[in-house]
Amino acid sequence: MNQNPVVLQVLPTLEMGGVERGTVEVAAALQQAGIRNYVVSAGGPMVRELTKMGVEHITLPVQRKNPLVIWRNISRLVRVIRDKKITLVHVRSRAPAWAVKYACRRTGVPFVTTYHGVYGIEPAWLKKPYNRVMTVGKRVIAVSDFVKRHIMTEYGVPADRIVTIYRGADVRRFNPDRVMLERVTDLMQAYQISPEKPVITLVGRLTKIKGHGVLLAALAQMRHKDVTCLFVGSDQGRSAYVAELREQIHSLPAQTSVQMIKSCADMPALYLMSDVIVNASIVPESFGRTVTEAQAMGRIVVASAHGGACETIRDGETGFLVPPGDVTALAERLDQVLDMSVGDRKKMQAAGIASVRERFSVQSMCAQTIALYQEVSL
Repeated sequence: MNQNPVVLQVLPTLEMGGVERGTVEVAAALQQAGIRNYVVSAGGPMVRELTKMGVEHITLPVQRKNPLVIWRNISRLVRVIRDKKITLVHVRSRAPAWAVKYACRRTGVPFVTTYHGVYGIEPAWLKKPYNRVMTVGKRVIAVSDFVKRHIMTEYGVPADRIVTIYRGADVRRFNPDRVMLERVTDLMQAYQISPEKPVITLVGRLTKIKGHGVLLAALAQMRHKDVTCLFVGSDQGRSAYVAELREQIHSLPAQTSVQMIKSCADMPALYLMSDVIVNASIVPESFGRTVTEAQAMGRIVVASAHGGACETIRDGETGFLVPPGDVTALAERLDQVLDMSVGDRKKMQAAGIASVRERFSVQSMCAQTIALYQEVSL
């Protein structure tokens, strides 16, 4: 067995995001294990993190979907594979996967893919053939069993070629014992949050599919009116949607306050200052990283019962699930959480922390990914 594959990870860019974060985390784990590895992307602010840990980043226009650019990227990747003596390629997105497929065919190097999300399949004559490239590697990594079932159903990939490796929460960073009280206090003061009011937080970009409107409608129905709600995420230019949310906010009871925060540099402290974290997505999410991050911080999560949340939450034990888009069910569950006794709350919080540390940590994700690399490199 080849214990030391030389790994090349390929993704469109290294901007901030879950795919990018996972790439950097795996690169760090490979470095720590003494496994030589490289990353190809079009660049971005997270390149600095790779450089600091001693991982070489190679800039290529792999984010481009233009067929001519993809064709040129094939020969560029062939040179990288040969020059760096790569023995395994891991590609994480469709456009670069087309170039990787043919570069690996030319060099005889195996590749694996990560299916990070459920891609749209309409129009089927165009999208399904384009998406299918993510299923033709030697192995396919699915970020949840929900995604695995999608790959099997839509593309007929046999189960034994797909391995589920959950995206991980960094349990060293998202650890309530490592967050000093001053960090929480400073954040509450910065956002002018009253310590007397429960805080309900939804983390996610401001887009309709994240269910901000569902949560606002639930706030209007709750028995607990004197609460603070935080929306943490960028609107990414969706001014019409923001205006729609503001109109809905104006109709809420006077005691209910809502703030929109574009970003937060101290997410562990933000989770810790929240009483409840809500994932109200109206479409299934492939995994839902904020759910596991919040659980790792000992926060109770109420999430829509579809997609990856059904795997990261054991309903009534490590958090709560509600029917997607069901305003009344969400309002009732939020009231229930705020009414929980201290003992019941601590029991659920402890169960959530234990679940993430056992099944959904970055360390587990990286260990499983490296084991797959070694298996594929046989």
